[in-house]
Amino acid sequence: MSSRETKTDVILIGAGIMSATLGTLLKELVPEIKITVYENLPSAGEESSNEWNNAGTGHAALCELNYTNEKPDGSIDISKAIKINEQFQVSMQFWSYLVNNNLIKNPEDFITTLPHMSMVQGEDNVTFLKKRFKALSKNPLFKGMDFSDDPEKLLEWLPLIMQERSSDKPIAATKADAGTDVNFGALTRMLFDHLKTKNVDIKYKHSVDNIKRTSDGAWDLKVKNHESGSVEQHSANFVFIGAGGGSLHLLQKSGIPEGKQIGGFPVSGYFMVCNNPDVVAQHHAKVYGKAKVGAPPMSVPHLDTRYIDNEKSLLFGPFAGFSPKFLKSGSMFDLLNSIKPNNVLTMMAAGAKEMSLTKYLIQQVMLSKEQRMEELREFIPNAKTDDWDLVVAGQRVQVIKDTEAGGKGTLQFGTEVVSAADGSIAALLGASPGASSAVHVMLEVITRCFPEQLEEWEPKIKEMIPSYGVSLMENPKLLEEIHTTTAQALGLTKKELVSGL
Repeated sequence: MSSRETKTDVILIGAGIMSATLGTLLKELVPEIKITVYENLPSAGEESSNEWNNAGTGHAALCELNYTNEKPDGSIDISKAIKINEQFQVSMQFWSYLVNNNLIKNPEDFITTLPHMSMVQGEDNVTFLKKRFKALSKNPLFKGMDFSDDPEKLLEWLPLIMQERSSDKPIAATKADAGTDVNFGALTRMLFDHLKTKNVDIKYKHSVDNIKRTSDGAWDLKVKNHESGSVEQHSANFVFIGAGGGSLHLLQKSGIPEGKQIGGFPVSGYFMVCNNPDVVAQHHAKVYGKAKVGAPPMSVPHLDTRYIDNEKSLLFGPFAGFSPKFLKSGSMFDLLNSIKPNNVLTMMAAGAKEMSLTKYLIQQVMLSKEQRMEELREFIPNAKTDDWDLVVAGQRVQVIKDTEAGGKGTLQFGTEVVSAADGSIAALLGASPGASSAVHVMLEVITRCFPEQLEEWEPKIKEMIPSYGVSLMENPKLLEEIHTTTAQALGLTKKELVSGL
């Protein structure tokens, strides 16, 4: 077993959408920067970023009902929806910059226009959806959204869902033609192909086993080369841990105080995939429903048209599962190994508080295929069991931490950056909206970790992202310009994208 030492400027751990985005941003800002990427698997985008392991929704809060909560007074809080929509606009601008500058090509291979719809059943839910629609449609970010509770209009919008449906329950939907389907696996691979041309050293089949601070303030990584079996020492002044579920273990090994009192809870997912092309052809939208009472936010059911390998497919889910692994390719001991003296009380508190989640997961794991089909039939009344297969989606690790609002051991459902006080190391934890907000989140990493260079870099950032530092909601003219330019660059339908503006 041999050992060798190398030094570079930046090390990115994990070849997913986050590392791909951060590497691309840094190379645009500092072309001469030296970057090395370490990925445990044989290729890029194989875990959370893979097209089969995420929803493929360009999360812009157009259809996801869990981003708009009903307040005790009956009004609808749209603040989270605004935030997520603005974050997705940042991603769209950056992708457009890359296409316009020939840094990536053929955007149709990773993004396409696809209506985003919310659909609910029952009088109370229809009332909620109508209020949500009124609240959102007043905002420039959501102009062009339509609402209907007319069965004939809904049959036009949702033929597969409305066929053979009994009329005993009120039903309503909203429709936003500005939605997108995004193949984040394809985009991740495109970005890493681009980074190779910029002399970024990408090491597949290399796992980072340990991270330690050196006396000069740099970070020393112990890296195992799975092909040769050798253990290598590599160091850098800045390290980004973008290893999906594997990030928590590495953050803990770094020893930074910001990484203490944080735990992780793994949740796996399953989707039903339609194998009948005639059924697939009858649906053309991403349709999100409402989570059942007591179910966690990640359980929101949706019937999604997806484009994978440029082929139209139809998926329904997610159904939750449980595995102690933090990655699909991880170890059965991942959860156990993440429990440390500094987070054990946080984890125990979460266990006591989240009994309903535990019960929900047990119920989900025990579902038979026919029981899953019954849930699908709430969307497609005449769905035939033989037309659908079950596939395993990705692992997600929900962050558990102590918060002021939730107290000790609070389960978080978002995407979270944890960084050292001096900005020399940062890790990404959590799940949705994840990949859709990758550009916004990586700009947050840059802001936190490179504050001294920010003033110098700002003109270039604004060239890549014209709305940088600006609220699009408060600047409708800029919003319309950005909708027009991103639609043109990414090959999206202008009429659909800016409908109503």
